[in-house]
Formats: sequence, structure tokens, C-alpha cells
Amino acid sequence: MSKICQITGKKAMVGNNVSHSNRKTKRRFNVNLFRKKFYWVEEDCWISLMISASGLRTVNKVGLDAALKKAAEKGYLNA
Repeated sequence: MSKICQITGKKAMVGNNVSHSNRKTKRRFNVNLFRKKFYWVEEDCWISLMISASGLRTVNKVGLDAALKKAAEKGYLNA
């Protein structure tokens, strides 16, 4: 499973570690992802999502059904 949020589409970014002597080495900025189960009332079933912390806030704000519709039309859901 790739490290991509299924609600917001966020994924890891690449940047630099910069030392005190200003040397630069590559690093990754990973997404704050976790697996969460939601009860989807409209379909009367449980679904499991790989979701970021900001995606969870989105679900809490607009609701699961609206968040899933928006993610599906943007192509973030792979189901």
C-alpha cells in the first residue's frame, strides 16, 4: 500500500537536510498517515481508509459521504 491519503491525496515530498555547515543531503517528508475504519451510514457498512490527519479533519468537518464523493471525483480513491 502506497503512502498516499485516500481523502486528500497528500503524499510524501522530497527535500534536504541542511547541516550547520550548510551541507545538503536528501530526505523525505512523509505524510501523517494511519489506517482508520469508518461506519458508512448511507451504504450500511464499514470501510477502511488510509487517511492523513488533515483528511480526518476534513471527514469530521464535511461528513464521510461528502468527503468520499469529493475524493472519488478527484481520483484519490482506488476502490
